Amino acid sequence: MKLACVLSLIGSAAAFTTPSAPKATTSLSESKADLEALASKLNPTVGFYDPLNLAEKDFWGKGSEATIGFLRQSEIKHGRIAMFAFVGYIVQSNFHFPWAQTLAGAPHPSIDLSPEAQWDAVPLGAKWQIFAVISALELWDECGGGYLPHYMNGRKPGQYPSFGMFRDAVHPVFDLYDPFGFNKNMSEETKERRLRAEINNGRLAQLGIFGFLAADKVEGSVPALTKIAIPYSGDPMIPFEGQFSYFS
Repeated sequence: MKLACVLSLIGSAAAFTTPSAPKATTSLSESKADLEALASKLNPTVGFYDPLNLAEKDFWGKGSEATIGFLRQSEIKHGRIAMFAFVGYIVQSNFHFPWAQTLAGAPHPSIDLSPEAQWDAVPLGAKWQIFAVISALELWDECGGGYLPHYMNGRKPGQYPSFGMFRDAVHPVFDLYDPFGFNKNMSEETKERRLRAEINNGRLAQLGIFGFLAADKVEGSVPALTKIAIPYSGDPMIPFEGQFSYFS
């Protein structure tokens, strides 16, 4: 899923970044009661649903609040990536870039292929470039951009750090979200409402992208997609299938 993975490079972009790094931040913490209150706002019908009791776990001995911070950040991040993947799947099923994919002049994979097969056709070097950028974005997130607390230590859920310090010290680069600062005066109420909408959309997108993958891999597994599914014989969970493996 070439385009989906390219789009997922910005899957960690948050709804609360600013054009430059602020000098001070506010540390937040959440409890299971906060999750229950949030769940009632996200989906009053389902409410709080935690069959594995993850909200009561203690990951890596960091305590329940740190564990909840990890879980919230993880869900928001996966939801964002799923939204990009879902849109990417639809786009690359119908369109590909008109220019060459490689310096040798090879074109992008044909849209006659399923998105999964298109990804398989991407050269190994290009895949490593994509994963290198993803790794850099993850590292910047883990470091809080040099000014934010870690998401397990009080950062706002879903907040991706500004590139302000990198921009000032290394190279000009736009922030992933709101690069021109159009939303810098957005109220906290609006931010909260938009984040709730983003979480719900992310949950739906996770179901959607896996629906596409399942329909292509297992014929008839998603009846609503049977007529548009393109059979795929590979394994969508092995991104380097046939190109690289630690075990061969």
